Amino acid sequence: MGIDLYWLPLGAGGNFVRLNGRVYEALKARLDRRPACDLYHSALEVFVPEGRYVIENTPVIDDRGPERGVVAEGPVGARWAGRFRMFRYELRRWRDGVIPDISEAVDGPRRLSEDLSDARRLLELVPQMPALVWGRDEARTGAMWNSNSMISWLIARTGLDAGSIKPPAGGRAPGWNAGIVVAAREPGVAAGYAVVGSSS
Repeated sequence: MGIDLYWLPLGAGGNFVRLNGRVYEALKARLDRRPACDLYHSALEVFVPEGRYVIENTPVIDDRGPERGVVAEGPVGARWAGRFRMFRYELRRWRDGVIPDISEAVDGPRRLSEDLSDARRLLELVPQMPALVWGRDEARTGAMWNSNSMISWLIARTGLDAGSIKPPAGGRAPGWNAGIVVAAREPGVAAGYAVVGSSS
């Protein structure tokens, strides 16, 4: 029983996303006057007596979401754009599911908890995820909302210390702090922040 975190290189398995990520990070690093970092996307595996579940945020690829355990969708870029499939993301709670790029995971898996109650609580929280616009800062946290925000929100809402979690050495997980900040605004969640510059 437990919760495992995976760090996946941004764009693993796809050259287009990887190239865009590198261009984004090169520009961001220049603006921040710091060296460019590797970018990471996070995903979870949750183990309970009923089975193993994959928790991951991905683009909507077709209308067969229930087969992949999709429990929520949200818009990408702008609210109005969410009317079109290509501008929507999906959040999966997929029993016996797969993380397509798991073979490229770095420094993992990292075991976050071996408590069955933590695992069950996290699974129950997935459909409650705020459907904020991916790539925007609607919640005014100082960072964009994305797949990392959703994973850190789940970890924090479960009651685990998301603020102590850092991406692999030399890497960044954009959006991580956004999820922690949004979670901390809800009752019963302690605020926590990742190391500045590593995952904001």
